[in-house]
Amino acid sequence: MQNPFLSATSRRAAAVALAAALALAAAGCSSKAKDDDKDSGDGKQGAATIKTDKGVSADTITVGALTDMTGVYATLGKSVTQAQQLYVDEVNAAGGICQRKLKLEVRDHGYNPQKAVGSYTELAPTVIGFSQFIGSPFVAAVKQRIDTQDKALVIPQAWSSHLLGSESIRQIGATYDVEMINAVEFLVTDMGIKESDKVGHVYFEGDYGESALAGAKFAADKHGLSIVEQKIKPTDQDMTAQVTALKKAGVKAILISAGPAQSASLTGVAAAAKLQVPVVGSNPTFAPQLLKTQAAPALLAMFHVAASTLPIGDSGTGPAKLAGDYEKKYPGQLLDNGVIAGYTAAATFGDALKKACESKDLTRAGVTQALLSMSSSDMGFGITHDFSKPDQPSTRESFILKPDANAKGGMVVEKPAFSAPAATEFTPAM
Repeated sequence: MQNPFLSATSRRAAAVALAAALALAAAGCSSKAKDDDKDSGDGKQGAATIKTDKGVSADTITVGALTDMTGVYATLGKSVTQAQQLYVDEVNAAGGICQRKLKLEVRDHGYNPQKAVGSYTELAPTVIGFSQFIGSPFVAAVKQRIDTQDKALVIPQAWSSHLLGSESIRQIGATYDVEMINAVEFLVTDMGIKESDKVGHVYFEGDYGESALAGAKFAADKHGLSIVEQKIKPTDQDMTAQVTALKKAGVKAILISAGPAQSASLTGVAAAAKLQVPVVGSNPTFAPQLLKTQAAPALLAMFHVAASTLPIGDSGTGPAKLAGDYEKKYPGQLLDNGVIAGYTAAATFGDALKKACESKDLTRAGVTQALLSMSSSDMGFGITHDFSKPDQPSTRESFILKPDANAKGGMVVEKPAFSAPAATEFTPAM
């Protein structure tokens, strides 16, 4: 409304002044927008040009971690989570990613199905994705939701072939079935197992164990072996019954796809029962604390692990630097291969975030596509990974590790990384 006390001349003068002020303000806004669009010169893109959605604010990128610090894999979960926090702190000290700090939002599900799914449901709306999700059965339980609804990148601490085929769920390493194919190859080429021999397989019921068993059976068929199955629950701790059955069957070697407690019991009981045969475990089956138990002599003599990474105590540059950084941040804390697993997952997620930032698309879809563009990822831990094929493991190679009481992390390389011929031709069941 015009002021009735102003003259026509005054009103015209006021209108001119207002137009000039608006033009100046518009020029200032235009200049600011152009400044925001410019690269800052240090590799960071202007925040105004970056597309974002859930889990990303103007100054923070929030990443979820669903871990087990109080259940079957408590030791692993603690190491994985602390290693991921180490990575986050390193990135933030260097200025963050895309002009934002990283934040790791952690939930402990204690390897409980209800808590795992509940924790996922709680965090899914608030994070850009998950750099950790322990437990293949729990990831499988929300897989459809991840694929069709949330579409957030998830890097599980799980290696089930049943999680393949998803663009949003990407495992780092050989799947359990491929891992067991390589384990059987090791038994045949290095441990003297021959055609017509029987090999026992102790495995957790559910996704983890069934995936491993499929690989063991495939490899056994290729080598003319037979698998003697012993299915157990995660709550089963005493392997006496399983050892008794395997000894009666006359097995010449044993595979195990379970947890560290089961590995210690199985190997210790087998040695006491004079069933002194090689035992090869999937990668989550060992923890260095086992070398302080009564099972230590048996583990040192009989136990081996198939894994898609060098051990944390290896003298290579990657493990040595990580071990030093971890010990500095967490003095007195246990070193195990969970440190490498956690750090690698966080760094892989971080690399995807960086590539997404370069593409100016820090949405969930942008981060997922960034990871899919990474066909030759080498974190310095012995194996190069290809994340460009969702229906394939990121590698089909495995190291064979063995316990060593004098090594950091309690393990050393027994056999360099290799891929069995059967592993190369195997088609994982998704």
